[in-house]
Amino acid sequence: MKVYDDKHIKNIVFVGANNSGKTTLAETMLFEAGLLNRRGTVEGKNTVSDYHEIEHQRGASVFATPLHTEWRNYKINIIDTPGLDDFIGEILSSIRVADTVVTVINARHGVEIGTQIIWNQIDLYNKPTLFVVNQIDHKNASFEDSFKEIKELVGNNAVKIQYPLVIDGAQCILDVLKMKLYKFSAQGGKPEKLPIPEDQKALADQLHNELVEKAAENDEDLMELFFEKGTLSEDEMRQGIKAGMLNHELFPVFCVSALQDMGSGRLMGFIDNVAPAAADLKPEQSVEDKTVLRTTEAPTALFVFKTVHMPNLGQLTFFKVKSGVINANDKLVNSRTGETEILHQLFIMDGKKREPVSKLMVGDIGATLKLKHTETNDTLYKQGHQVTIRPITYPEPRTRKSVVAQKQADEEKLSDALKKIHSQDPTVVVTYSKELKQLILGCQGELHLATIGWTLENNYGVKAEFKQPKIAYRETIKRSSTANYRHKKQSGGAGQFAQVHLKIEPWYEGIPEPEGFNIRGKEEMALPWGGKLVFYNCIVGGVIDLRYLPSIKKGILEVMESGPLTGSYIRDVRVMVYDGRMHSVDSNDIAFKIAGAHAFKAAFLNAKPKLLEPIRELTVKVPEEMVGSVMTDLQSRRSVILGIDNADRYQILKCNTPEVELYGYSTNLRSLTQGKATFNSVFSSFEAVPDNIQQNLVKV
Repeated sequence: MKVYDDKHIKNIVFVGANNSGKTTLAETMLFEAGLLNRRGTVEGKNTVSDYHEIEHQRGASVFATPLHTEWRNYKINIIDTPGLDDFIGEILSSIRVADTVVTVINARHGVEIGTQIIWNQIDLYNKPTLFVVNQIDHKNASFEDSFKEIKELVGNNAVKIQYPLVIDGAQCILDVLKMKLYKFSAQGGKPEKLPIPEDQKALADQLHNELVEKAAENDEDLMELFFEKGTLSEDEMRQGIKAGMLNHELFPVFCVSALQDMGSGRLMGFIDNVAPAAADLKPEQSVEDKTVLRTTEAPTALFVFKTVHMPNLGQLTFFKVKSGVINANDKLVNSRTGETEILHQLFIMDGKKREPVSKLMVGDIGATLKLKHTETNDTLYKQGHQVTIRPITYPEPRTRKSVVAQKQADEEKLSDALKKIHSQDPTVVVTYSKELKQLILGCQGELHLATIGWTLENNYGVKAEFKQPKIAYRETIKRSSTANYRHKKQSGGAGQFAQVHLKIEPWYEGIPEPEGFNIRGKEEMALPWGGKLVFYNCIVGGVIDLRYLPSIKKGILEVMESGPLTGSYIRDVRVMVYDGRMHSVDSNDIAFKIAGAHAFKAAFLNAKPKLLEPIRELTVKVPEEMVGSVMTDLQSRRSVILGIDNADRYQILKCNTPEVELYGYSTNLRSLTQGKATFNSVFSSFEAVPDNIQQNLVKV
């Protein structure tokens, strides 16, 4: 295969709502370029990018799939992404390595919530972006409505390059950059190029002039030319459009029918001639604050943006060459692990098809097999030239489930499989809760969870059960209490004897020292699970030897690790050990640990014990017209509204919600808002559980 330099490599990512036609457009572009003899279809389950069995079953993309095509001496790397935000990890990693984002809009539906969610990420990265309005030939299509919604999304910097029209029953596209009319046959393909009809000249001239002005705004030299001549040449307009795209201040809008192969060739021509190449982008700063130079002369550095575990093949690692040149068999160092990796093979990927290559230049996207110490988000660099590319930031899980293997013998197999799924998709977070004694899986929603379940069963042979996870409650007290316990055990010979008197009180920051005690010592312990234990030695007259106090404290801590109400951790208690008895022969550490534990437990149960529940700060972004129903639902979940902000056509609700009430919220919110609302949550604090709920939870 021909080796392309960074000026002739265009990396684009297709994003957009589900069913907008991204996969079909990618297939058509490969066909137009001659890489395919015939086009596959999503319905026919034979497209290049949707090749996974689960995608065939669902009839939609689940994974981001790298492809490539060649068009007029340019190489276009394409990444086809899913349209549902359950798979946001696939979308984010693809946007991160693309040079231009191609946002596909279904002309029947306009800008949908999926597009709006993705736009927030595009905007965050300031990526050059163009819009493609697809299915213009459908009877229910409305290009003008779609364009209006694009402008509402990105502002007045959205500019028409083309608009569709029908002449004598034939689908046409009028291009105001080239000032030509493209007329397509019913079979699509190569169009007939015609002059602009008389009845369209006024509109075409108006749009052309608007495009000229927008192009001139982004380059001072072009602005001077525009003032001198009153217009710009086509090449000058291309220059200005590219500058505007690089500044994230101009968003060209095209129209196509991907299914009928209308307009895809012209779109590829624009990508070749105008869309930014890898060489056009500004140098980026590394984690070490070094400038990563996008040149072939710079030391080689690769950024890993995707990892796939292929059955019977092993780990397939996708990367972008950030600087320098990579050759087959090169040795590079992983900046995270310090391990050296050998890239024995290099590939260009088209779906599941691998095309071996000997080298890849800066700006290109490729893959390699069987790296041993490398995961998604890692940087590989040339020995002696350490650099770490800034990693992708993935969203926190929105859905959490406990997961167990249906067969106990498969537990280890399940754990290994989940590690691989996480390395493939970092938005899948797996943790073992020692407190809850559960394996907790976090993901982005119910559809994401169903995909994980399918992968476990079909790729790894593990059937898993997903259940509501337990809640990590805490236990504390509301009043003071005293107790004593005598431990006595005689079994022939030396026995066990210890007696402990203690008082417990609720602890809070700034609490004054206890009164009425002769304080001999104080130990303040920050507990691993949050809160504190403050332990006082108030022993007078040597009734308990100092050497036994650590054992008493150990017994108390054992109770605090499994509270008497629900087995949850205890927090925020102070204990004063003030009296007791010991025996010169029978007293020992074990006896005092047991006595301390029993005395503490008795005092705790008499101190008006209280359950605390985890509260999460919930942020919900919801369309204005749906705020009422979302607010009502939140109040039914015991939420406390903290504030409401405006964001364009949306309201941002912030509230504190008990974690237990968020189970199933992702599905419920999607149902309430037809998928138009999004949310995230972070831990906020522990708060007291209402008495009526505590009564149902506590079985003592």
